[in-house]
Amino acid sequence: MNRLISFAAAPLLAVAVFAASANAGPLEDRQALMKDQGKAVGSVTPIVKGEKPFDAAVVTAALKKLNEDAQKIDVATLFPAGSDQGKTTVSPKVWTDSAGFAAAVEKYKADTAAAVAADPKDLDSFKVAFNQVSDNCGACLQTYPIKKEQSNRG
Repeated sequence: MNRLISFAAAPLLAVAVFAASANAGPLEDRQALMKDQGKAVGSVTPIVKGEKPFDAAVVTAALKKLNEDAQKIDVATLFPAGSDQGKTTVSPKVWTDSAGFAAAVEKYKADTAAAVAADPKDLDSFKVAFNQVSDNCGACLQTYPIKKEQSNRG
């Protein structure tokens, strides 16, 4: 359950960021993508919790969406200097440890790609794939904690 909560919060932290809006800035772009990833996670959360039966189509669509969004992450573009201002909860450590953050993002990309490649066909295999991603997200949240003083994510 803690992994699920960590994973659900991770997109809100700023691990997966980018949006289709051409006129938005980095802050808005990453917030839009985090919301999008949150929807994907929300679609499979009831399955992970056992509240809904396993549905391969829903699981596959969510994992593909998470991976698609993860692969759009470009730390330099979406986390430029100065984009820590405004209504954001991104940890300042993202900028003070930019190499570490970039490595965490690359791990997230690899984890989501591996989850899609695993092509889960049942609940047990889905949980293995999903936990691989959520473990990574939990580690990132510990290293780059969310600032508590702001209300908007990203």
